[in-house]
Amino acid sequence: MKNHPEARAIAAARAPEIPRVDGRPKSSLLIADCPDFWRLWAVGLVVFTVRWLETVAIGVFVYQQTRSAFLVAMMTMLRLLPMGLFGVFLGAWAERIERRTTLMLVVLLMMATSGILGVLAYTGDLAVWHLAVASFVNGLGWATDNPVRRVMIGEVVGNHRIGTAMSIDVGANNASRMVGPAVGGLILAGIGLHGVFVVSVVLYGFACYAGFRIRYRNSASAGPAPVLERIAEGLRLVRHDRRLVGTLVVTVIYNIFGWPFTSMVPVIGRARLHLGPEGVGILASMDGVGAFCGAILLALFLKPAWYGRAYIGGVISYMVMLIVFALAPIPAVAGGALLLTGLGGAGFSTMQATLVYLAAPAEMRSRILGVLSVCIGIGPIGFVVLGLVADAIGAPLATAGAGMCGLAAMAVTWPLWRRI
Repeated sequence: MKNHPEARAIAAARAPEIPRVDGRPKSSLLIADCPDFWRLWAVGLVVFTVRWLETVAIGVFVYQQTRSAFLVAMMTMLRLLPMGLFGVFLGAWAERIERRTTLMLVVLLMMATSGILGVLAYTGDLAVWHLAVASFVNGLGWATDNPVRRVMIGEVVGNHRIGTAMSIDVGANNASRMVGPAVGGLILAGIGLHGVFVVSVVLYGFACYAGFRIRYRNSASAGPAPVLERIAEGLRLVRHDRRLVGTLVVTVIYNIFGWPFTSMVPVIGRARLHLGPEGVGILASMDGVGAFCGAILLALFLKPAWYGRAYIGGVISYMVMLIVFALAPIPAVAGGALLLTGLGGAGFSTMQATLVYLAAPAEMRSRILGVLSVCIGIGPIGFVVLGLVADAIGAPLATAGAGMCGLAAMAVTWPLWRRI
């Protein structure tokens, strides 16, 4: 595959000039002077926290009700499905809208969904199919994160600060993975599932407050080209840019073979390690602890020249450690393995959007990030297969097998990603 001449010209034209202090980049210093970034960060922190708060609680609840690892995996799969179905369309559509208003409508939709689930859980009328529908609806909100909120982050901080900004934003996601599962498990054990949804609604209220204070507005126009034509233009650019191809291929591998294992944490915690809801929540939070620490280290020390290495190394170490987790005989070993998956996942998740954002032309970023959302949204394939295999041979063996397949896929696709 050769680089498209237009893609090379665009890349050269958009190379950012990084402000420096005493010969060193001052991007991290300038982040503190960007209040809109911190408001967008706060919205993301709430959405991430609620996602993990509800994911673990719903997983434990569904497994208790059905004893089906497949149905547990389906709850997470349904949150991802809208990315695969609509991600590329949302990316093109996001160029035609005022993003701040869209962001607030999405937060309000997810707030209403959690409120309805809370009422159903409190009255005792909550069924698994309610959770399935709600997971899909909230997945629609999740699918807008890359083409809406993260594009806004890039626009308010600028290219020279995007690496630091994304590290801090992913740090919020990772902090939520550390706090959300543990808190969700404790609330589920102490109050019940309705308590989890009440906390979600309260947190969404804080997100609304932060979102309504965002001052940034973009122009709600993207030219006369039809949406499908704009999608085709974005796909052509991806096809001719080696960096984008490699980055997106690795994203697909991670989301098919790596990330689905998170849906098995409640199952392995309950069935293999014999933990209660509190223990499962604490176990699941260990991944977040490692990811949070990793994101902080990346924000402080990672140089742009190492972005690609952090991305690839993170995925490979993630696959290795999920195998260790799946086969761990005791909770301490499982928790340590999850801690290390978090460290590896931090490199992947921080650099994923950063590499795509920097490789895409400014006028096409929403579209290209929409393509990224589709690659993330391919994850439901992994969740479905993992759930079916786990029901057949057990969650530990199925999870370990997924990690091995992921390592094999990385080896086979090495020619595509080696130049990232």
